[in-house]
Amino acid sequence: MDEQTPPIDPPIDPLLDLAAEQGPAESEEPKGLATKVLRDWLIVIGVALVAALLVRVYVLQQFYISGPSMETTMFSNDRVLVNKLSYHLHGVHRGDVVVFDRITTNGASVAHDDLIKRVIALAGERIEVRNCTVFINGTSLAEPYLPARDTGKSDLTQRCRVVNMRQITVPAHHVFVMGDNRPESFDSRSFGSISTSLIVGRAFAIVWPLSGFRTL
Repeated sequence: MDEQTPPIDPPIDPLLDLAAEQGPAESEEPKGLATKVLRDWLIVIGVALVAALLVRVYVLQQFYISGPSMETTMFSNDRVLVNKLSYHLHGVHRGDVVVFDRITTNGASVAHDDLIKRVIALAGERIEVRNCTVFINGTSLAEPYLPARDTGKSDLTQRCRVVNMRQITVPAHHVFVMGDNRPESFDSRSFGSISTSLIVGRAFAIVWPLSGFRTL
């Protein structure tokens, strides 16, 4: 019997062999990279949202003005920035413009309204109004923030609505607040002093409209 010649394997091309080995890894790499980039962006967005929420809850919040009670210091639809940390670092000062939560109830439900007013008298002080002039501990209070359109009126009821208010003492941990638009403001002259625990924060800047940007 003739000897059979063993089959000859085809020559191996090292370049083709290398490509065969690397092919699957190269096709998977773009997919893995895209997943990593997407994951990184989701983490960044999540952290940014949490940070924004924490800032809004504990540091800064924007409020819009509704109604004329603070004219002409600010007007309806103005936007103000409120610092919520202020009164965790120091006490309330006379002249501060504050946002506070006014709680009302009709016996069946409780309502919360955010109001913005100016602090006029502090805890322990005696406040009264005589002929539209505010007196603190018997001394008249200078109020340069009041609009000239009101202070020049001869009719006192048009100038301040509450022409005279008997003297009262502001309780501990309370402040007496009033709107700059005295003829139209619903404030402590009507509902009494407010607890400092209800103060949301101190308004420190008008940020909208941009043309009216200024600090308070």
